[in-house]
Amino acid sequence: MVIGPPGTAKTEITTKFAELIDATKFQYLLTRFSEPSELFGPMDINAFNEGKYTIRTDKMLPDVQIAFLDEVFQGSSAILNTLLTILNERIYYNGSERQNIPLISMIGASNIMPEDPWLKAFADRFILRSDLTPVENEQIEELIEKGWEFETNRIEANYRNRKGLESESIIPDLKIEALIELNHRLKEVDLSGIRAEYHSIIREVRAEGVELSDRRVVKGMKLIAGAALLRESDKADVGDFWPVNHMWTRVEEKDVLKNVVSTHIKESDASAISAVRPVADIVMDFETIESQEAYLNSESAVGAHLSALNKLRRELICDHPNDTEPLKRIGEAINRSLSKLEA
Repeated sequence: MVIGPPGTAKTEITTKFAELIDATKFQYLLTRFSEPSELFGPMDINAFNEGKYTIRTDKMLPDVQIAFLDEVFQGSSAILNTLLTILNERIYYNGSERQNIPLISMIGASNIMPEDPWLKAFADRFILRSDLTPVENEQIEELIEKGWEFETNRIEANYRNRKGLESESIIPDLKIEALIELNHRLKEVDLSGIRAEYHSIIREVRAEGVELSDRRVVKGMKLIAGAALLRESDKADVGDFWPVNHMWTRVEEKDVLKNVVSTHIKESDASAISAVRPVADIVMDFETIESQEAYLNSESAVGAHLSALNKLRRELICDHPNDTEPLKRIGEAINRSLSKLEA
């Protein structure tokens, strides 16, 4: 769930994120007047004439792997009730048929978190929350520079589209098969070493008044297992608690979660917290890996090459997010390797 006032690029960030995943997608802006058919599909007239009520869901929300719903709390009760089952059980009731759906992740966006009790119950299905705020005055120059670059790229894309010309396409970084495999491996992560610490964190944040439902407390273990896999480990430690920082219900709870989690990480002297390497060292490793690019002559070699590049990219994103030039170079190298794989 992405929360933030209008104009903070919620839709743009989510769309760009989705484009990096090689998956079937559905995106829609909800309003108070949106009809269920706009999300789930139209009624099958031919089947109806034969006495059967069926919705044609092909290429609609029940038929995709990644979904993004903007202004998600604006949906009618008919839409939100259906989404409850889709989010929780990954099931869509199509007439009298129980339809299992391929949905892997749904992202919602809203200006504010709802206060209505029923809507809060719906929002609880979204485990992770991220809030966006307007850019600080100190970064206005960078905002205008990057924003204008984005606008000119969009002007060019619109022009090429109207002229019937081919536009530059984003090459997805993540294959859906890899994401499915990663999700399956969650059950293999050893969580025994962090259970007691996690129990303590949950008790502490609840005592501070943070609203954490039983559902989200259990899902938190899944997030911790995922954090361990992202650092290529099959054993979780306290350093993998960082996703818990994004399990707040109200924006004002963020600092409480952050303080509790960071205190536990520091006290445990987690092995996952290591010294941050200088950018120069990371770039040196990248240049060594890049020099081997011409000698990749098998699919397995390209795969290992991509894995090494992605590890360096994750290190930059986590430790040096403002150093955009090395990130750009690694991204270009990853795209070249992906093109080689496709060829």
